[in-house]
Amino acid sequence: MTDEIYDDIALEQIAKNQFGVDVDISQVIVRQVEVSRTATATVFLTKKKQLMVYVSGHSRLLLSDVKKIVSRMGLKAEIYFPPKGQHDYFDRVGREKFKDVFPGRGHVNDSDIIFYRTLAPYNPAMILISEVKDGHIYQYDSDARDGWRVAAKFAYRRIKTS
Repeated sequence: MTDEIYDDIALEQIAKNQFGVDVDISQVIVRQVEVSRTATATVFLTKKKQLMVYVSGHSRLLLSDVKKIVSRMGLKAEIYFPPKGQHDYFDRVGREKFKDVFPGRGHVNDSDIIFYRTLAPYNPAMILISEVKDGHIYQYDSDARDGWRVAAKFAYRRIKTS
């Protein structure tokens, strides 16, 4: 029990120090479940009733990897939080990657870098979730037929208010 409390406090500190997001964890839905061969995820509910996911791995993860993980977990992402103090992190990295591939292009539009944004390194990752798609949160399981199995049953849909 005390290990879980320490994990929650550490997760709150990571969210504040690395992403600049103040979170108060009220409930952990799934704790450090496998989401790939080298990555784990923790899904938690804040005191403001926001569902969030923290993904970390031992190997390099890109934004595209994290998007795929979130989708396969049965979640729908609303916000991918960039590293603290770098609000344009994904766009900046996308522009750099685009210029590496097309060095002669002068003017770069946002539509030009849509793909290249997904090549941004993103480990660890913090994501705000808008809904759990079918009421199940999935985890990676190499023995399962499709590679994923149910980790928890949890219904959530964020209703936007003004």
